[in-house]
Order: sequence, then structure tokens, then C-alpha cells
Amino acid sequence: MNGAAADTLALTGGEPVLGTLAPVDWPKTTDADRAAVLSVLDSNVFVSDRTGGPTAVERLERAWADYLGVRRCVGVSNGTTAIELALLAHGVGPGDEVVVPALTFVATAMAVVHVGATPRYADVDPVTFTMSPRSLAAQITGRTKAVVPVHLHGLSADMEAIGDIARRHGCVVVEDAAQAQGARYRDTLCGASGNTATFSLQMTKNLPTCGEGGLVVTDDDGVADRIVQLRQFGETIRADRPRRYVSHRLGFNAKLSNVQAAYTASQLERFEEYHAARRSNVAAFLARLEHLDGLRCPAEPEGYEHAWHILRFVVDLGRLLPGADTATARNLLIRALRAEGLPATRYQMMPVPEQPALRSICPQEPGSWPVTQDVVDRSFTLQQRHLPPDAGPLLQDFADVLEKVWSHLKVLAELAEGADR
Repeated sequence: MNGAAADTLALTGGEPVLGTLAPVDWPKTTDADRAAVLSVLDSNVFVSDRTGGPTAVERLERAWADYLGVRRCVGVSNGTTAIELALLAHGVGPGDEVVVPALTFVATAMAVVHVGATPRYADVDPVTFTMSPRSLAAQITGRTKAVVPVHLHGLSADMEAIGDIARRHGCVVVEDAAQAQGARYRDTLCGASGNTATFSLQMTKNLPTCGEGGLVVTDDDGVADRIVQLRQFGETIRADRPRRYVSHRLGFNAKLSNVQAAYTASQLERFEEYHAARRSNVAAFLARLEHLDGLRCPAEPEGYEHAWHILRFVVDLGRLLPGADTATARNLLIRALRAEGLPATRYQMMPVPEQPALRSICPQEPGSWPVTQDVVDRSFTLQQRHLPPDAGPLLQDFADVLEKVWSHLKVLAELAEGADR
């Protein structure tokens, strides 16, 4: 960063570290990905009920199951559908309660509602941002049928503690690993712990497709077979016979397309390479930020391997910008970062149970998730720009941005105080 760029904040008329807000360069589509998609187009086999050999969906299912070391994988239309079908396959429905974290993407809770059950919300750990086992235990009732821990931002939840609580109360565990492809908990890949687990292949994810897609993994053949039926109108589709159009259960049209499966299977061939590069790039980036006072960087606790899908930073706003309320200080800080070219965002605007669509069906009192509320109030996130394997130089530019803004906190404090009057 040159001296001119460091002298004055871009927010107050100075030269920004980056000329423009850094664009998104994800997913990385290669000639191999294009060839994989074209091979499906050339085959004219676009759906999963065609006979005559394995489809692209079946090949992806086998490849992901083998990568995780699990028995079965079922491709579905998206990550939300994956959770819904997994819950239904485990018998979750009307009258049941399902515990989910209060800090997650809204789809986790909506999936519970879509199957007729009621979500209850556990608070999160302030360091990992994943479900607090202590809070989970407090939310178990006689109606609790399942627990859906979320491996948020690419970091596994504490599955040993959560699993112990679930087993004590006879609850099913369905892991929401939408953001956690490649993450590990105690040397075990997320999704390979023996529970049913769901993944999203949406284009922003670490293992993407060219649009939307989802995967459900399990070691239980009965669960897998039910999901296969549920994704296609409750029918039993077999490769050795024509489709019979007989529905054995109330199902959905929730299939993954062969085009999307082929794209993801091609991406999977270099997934480990990208994962390793991302971990190296993010580690170097976070090391640059350790000295910044009042900035808590995302953590990787001992025994965990982070997939670094999203980077969330929590700021001690009350100490750094004491002249303003939390919302004013946070919004001003985000504006300052974005003015320099770092695309900081809030991501979640509120705890999930306070979403307007879910508020009326929440069985808990408002404010029952104080850690989640604090994290939402005092944090900003960095998404997608750090995912490509060649993002190292850009992340170093982002470190320059943060160092510059932190060197001008006194100016921001004065602006914040004036804005709050």
C-alpha cells in the first residue's frame, strides 16, 4: 500500500486501497468443467430415471460417498430440500420439535417448518458460532424428535457433545453441512460421523455446481431409499426396468439434474487442491490481522479443520468507537471497509427466530439467544472472494484495507459520535 493510500480514509475523500469493490471470481469454471457439461448435453440423458447405465447424478453420488467414506449419497435439487427430505426420511413431522441454532441461514429453520414440525432455537458458542451444547440441552422437550447442528461458515459443530445429548434423549441428528465441504472434526470429515448429513452445491459453496443442487449422505440404506423415493414423487426408480409411475409415498419433484451433477463431479476432481490452497491463503491473511486491537478473527479450535467458507469478524465496537450505539458504529465500520474495496457484509441481519416469516411460530421468548444477538450486532463477514485458489494476493490487499482502517479508528470514532447525535 502506497503512502497516499494510507494517509486518508477513502470514506473521507482519500485514495482507496483497491480501486473498486473486489468482484466475485467463484466458481472457477475450467475447460474440464465445460467438457463435463457438454458430455451430458451430447448424451441427451438429462434426468435421473433413464436406463442404460449410470447417469451423471449416480456417478456424483458414488464419488461423494467414496470421498467421505460413507455408504450412500443421494442427489437432490438443493441444500434446503436436502434437509427437508432427510427429516422426512427419519419420520419427523407435525407435532414434533427440532432444535436448530439461532445463528444460521434461514433455510435450516424453514426446512423444519416445511415438514410440519416446529423449530426450537439453541444459542451458539461465541467463538465457533456453532450450536452450544449447553443451550441445546436446555431446549430439549418431550416433543423433540431431531437436532440439526449447522457447521456454520465451514467449521464443524461440537459433534461429540451434541451427539451425546441427542442420544440421551432419543433424538435423531441431521447435520446441516451446507457450508462445510472438506471440514473435519477430530480427523473425521463433516458428513462422515455416522449421522445423516446434508450438503448444498449452490454456486457459492466450496464444492459448487452451475446453479443449485444438494446431497444427502447416510450409512442407513433405509433412510437413503426413502430419500430416493421422496425426491421423485414417491416412486421407486430402477435402472433395470422402465419407469412404472407408481407412487408409494407422498413425494416431491426434488431431483438433481445430470448437467449440475456433471459440473460438480468435475469440480470434485480438484476439490482437495482448492481446499488446501484456501486454507493456506486464509491462514496468511488472518496472521496479518492478529495485531489489530479489538478485532476477533474467526477461529480454528484444536481438533477442528476449518473449510473457511465464510470469514466472520467480531469487533469490540464499544471500546473502539465509543461515541455511538452499536448499530451506528458497525454500519460506519462496514462503510469504511467497503469504501477501501473490501466487500464486507453483515450476512445475517437478525437471529433466525426473529425473521418475520418465523417469528409468529417461535415457541420461545424473544431474547432467548443473547450470544447470537451479540454476534449479529457486532460482526461483519467476508464471502466468496477468498474461495479461489489464487485469492492469496487479494487477501493480502484486504489485510492492507483492515490495517489502514484500524490506523484511522480515531477518525471513525469522531464520525460515529457525530452520526449518533
